Amino acid sequence: MPHYHKLGNVPHKRHTQFRKPDGTLYSEQLFSTEGFSSNSTLLYHCHPPTEIMKVDEPYSVAPKVAEEKMLKHRSFQGFSIQPEDDFLQSRKPVLVNNDCHIVLAAPRQSMTDYFYKNADADELIFIHEGAGVLHTQYGQLSFGYGDYLQIPRGTIYQMKFTGADNRLFIVESFSPIRYPKRYLSQYGQLLEHAPYCERDIRQPQNLETIDEAGDFLIRIKKKGVMYPIHYAHHPFDVVGWDGYEYPFAFSIHDFEPITGRVHQPPPVHQTFEAHNFVVCSFCPRLYDYHPQAIPAPYNHSNIDSDEVLYYVDGDFMSRKHVTRGMITLHPGGIPHGPHPGAVEKSIGAKETKELAVMVDTFHPLQITEEALGIEDEAYTMSWKS
Repeated sequence: MPHYHKLGNVPHKRHTQFRKPDGTLYSEQLFSTEGFSSNSTLLYHCHPPTEIMKVDEPYSVAPKVAEEKMLKHRSFQGFSIQPEDDFLQSRKPVLVNNDCHIVLAAPRQSMTDYFYKNADADELIFIHEGAGVLHTQYGQLSFGYGDYLQIPRGTIYQMKFTGADNRLFIVESFSPIRYPKRYLSQYGQLLEHAPYCERDIRQPQNLETIDEAGDFLIRIKKKGVMYPIHYAHHPFDVVGWDGYEYPFAFSIHDFEPITGRVHQPPPVHQTFEAHNFVVCSFCPRLYDYHPQAIPAPYNHSNIDSDEVLYYVDGDFMSRKHVTRGMITLHPGGIPHGPHPGAVEKSIGAKETKELAVMVDTFHPLQITEEALGIEDEAYTMSWKS
């Protein structure tokens, strides 16, 4: 999805001899998440990225589904997920289906004694609280409040946090996460009507080549199982790379809302898309300016999709008792809309300061045991006058 980028040193032609100062060859690696038929990157390692020393016993990290089928509005208090020291242990899947997993995490500590690779899914990590640096074989990405980190599947990384108070909203996608097609020219450039452009995309920087031998543990997730695999050389031994497939950062604060005289439908907030779901950003914006406009969203029927809204900050005039980190799930099959009194109250309002991330899935989501532990059971009946 990103555009061409290069860091470090690469040979003049791909798949040709590229030698170290001592005359030995660097090891070339093709990185692509769709075989040889889509975007890819070529990385040049000091050592072959295949030198496995030892494999530990795998263990299950599959979500524990509590409800496979349901049809009622639900709400979950995301900040009730308890912080944990370890990054991977802190990740708690709450809503899942075969297309994506929605995960909450509150890690206290940086990743120091292992690396992580998700071999199944692209990861979209939204930084609600905290800051730090994402370290990868492509270089580094600084992150902070409001950033989306898009990490292609198969990327080896470490999250380094500047403090202990971190809250993450994570979408694991089993298909590539892309810019919406309607934002792109036929040649892949973001068009003038898109709510962000290439200038807003932050690419990896500060490529650090770590040429070290030792015992380097990479925890690799595949099909709900974690495989601890030890390698003989540091995975960040890359001297250079170029291509189109790499992690990047985009701030929700750089999303430019699309507004109109009357209320605009949710697709104007779309930020990313994948197979069978989309991700949207609700950002501070001016309200509709027709003299008879009703700023509150109209009631609408979710027939073909489940709607998940993750509340980040600000005031939400369509909902009562909204808290930071709250998640609402409005399943396909029944309508939903503003809470009682919200429509009349919204008339005359000029702007909103709300900030939220929405995930609309086109197949039903299942609720995990972790989600049931943080559910607000009163939400289902909260439309009752």
